[in-house]
Amino acid sequence: MDHPFFGLVCRYRIQSDRKVAVCSVHPSELATLQCLGCVKAKIPVAKSYHCSPKCFSDAWQHHRVLHDRAASAVNENGNEEEELFGRYNSSGSGVLNTSLSGSASSASLTNGSTPLYPAAVTQRSGETWFEVGRSKIYTPSADDIGHVLKFECVVVDAETKLPVGHPNTLLTSRVIPAPSPTPRRLIPVSGLDAMVPLDPDGRISSSGTFTVLSYNILSDVYATSETYSYCPSWALSWPYRRQNLLREIVGYRADIVCLQEVQSDHYEEFFAPELDKHGYQALYKRKTIEVYNGNSLTIDGCATFFRRDRFSHVKKYEVEFNKAAQSLTDALVPSAQRKTALNRLVKDNVALIVVLEAKFNNQGADNPGKRQLLCIANTHINVHQDLKDVKLWQVLTLLKGLEKIAASADIPMLVCGDFNSVPGSAPHSLLAMGKVDPLHPDLVVDPLGILRPHNKLTHQLPLVSAYSSFARVGVGLGSDQQKRRMDATTNEPLFTNCTRDFIGALDYIFYTADSLMVESLLELLDEESLRKDTALPSPEWSSDHIALLAEFRCKSRPRR
Repeated sequence: MDHPFFGLVCRYRIQSDRKVAVCSVHPSELATLQCLGCVKAKIPVAKSYHCSPKCFSDAWQHHRVLHDRAASAVNENGNEEEELFGRYNSSGSGVLNTSLSGSASSASLTNGSTPLYPAAVTQRSGETWFEVGRSKIYTPSADDIGHVLKFECVVVDAETKLPVGHPNTLLTSRVIPAPSPTPRRLIPVSGLDAMVPLDPDGRISSSGTFTVLSYNILSDVYATSETYSYCPSWALSWPYRRQNLLREIVGYRADIVCLQEVQSDHYEEFFAPELDKHGYQALYKRKTIEVYNGNSLTIDGCATFFRRDRFSHVKKYEVEFNKAAQSLTDALVPSAQRKTALNRLVKDNVALIVVLEAKFNNQGADNPGKRQLLCIANTHINVHQDLKDVKLWQVLTLLKGLEKIAASADIPMLVCGDFNSVPGSAPHSLLAMGKVDPLHPDLVVDPLGILRPHNKLTHQLPLVSAYSSFARVGVGLGSDQQKRRMDATTNEPLFTNCTRDFIGALDYIFYTADSLMVESLLELLDEESLRKDTALPSPEWSSDHIALLAEFRCKSRPRR
């Protein structure tokens, strides 16, 4: 119920047509059979229904596991229910050959003396509805699958509690199960051949290793039906996507999580509090708003989360490329051209740099008693393809900042994010090779002269792309399949972004190879599996990017 407004309040009610039983395997089909074994064993009744004998037969191998798990309950219940529900087949696959339509007997829809469904609250025009909620927000449960929900809102007098006017009602289509993509596995790249599942307790590796996730989650403000017309509107809605994204992110159990395109309001109201429940501390850098002219709450930014039991926060640096652009133009551009220069360079992009201290034992370190620090940069580089000079300048600016940190401390580094740059582009070359070929075609686009002289386009950080490890690893159970999902020319994934109009790699996790080594990588997805839904986002995957995750170990190295 809402707060009173001029003595009036809204009262909500959610109802379901749960009188109709639906198939547990094919929830869009009405049930015609009920498994007596489930009834006897007190297994949740929704799992006992099937739409046809063939459906039941095909599902039996998996279905009988439910019976095995509930065997003790069956023994305790005895045989008193056999007469209620019909004879139990001697093969053990008991089926009630009675229609479970509206004409079914009441006995077929009760479990012993307990009704399957709550008492009906509304009966009108031959319809029967059952109350399932009384709040403004309702999350469908497994029991709602296959059923229509009715949302009802009525304004009532706060004192008399009597309705004022007629209730407004809204009917949903039949509830369908949430898509559940096959979990992605960690694949060792350090000489082992076994694929590693992500354990429920999150301890997937030895104490000396840690995992890092990088993921552009697709900001809601960009997730429009015009851009992604192939994605069902319900799967594109933020209430659905946020839960699906959270389930995916939490499922990876990463020690460090770098997210891009996190709206400011979604960070404050959803991701920070929800991930806090899972043991993560949160840091955030919102994009600047010199160019952005929308609601300041919906501007996105970069969010970095880390597990409190694995790391502690030491320092945070914020990089605003707009400020760097102002300094650059003041130093290099004649005053008459500065406005034009700033119009090109000021794009509101940012980076978030975090220094953490490991709480776990760093096995293999040269000094076990020494503090183990780690520097993680999380960024989202400008998207516009005609601003190749701006992209490269932003990446160079970030790397020069990281060089200063590296000069002041002997510290392993990770550079994560959506760089909006394909393998082989100038920004990627700068990251992976430490320099850009003076003849690189991207350098032709430089109207402000900010990339000259070209020999300044360098950095000294020994960065390597984590996923290039798939290209170097030997033949193994999982690595062969992953190699087919890599570009043999660039040693990068064939794609990390897959929409109807574009497919390619834009996201990377770079690491300093003198201080870190890759132990395992989250398997890549294949294009064919994604194209069944046309592209990303889809009901299964709620961003147009895929998540990247790498497991690292700190190297032992000589003192400087």
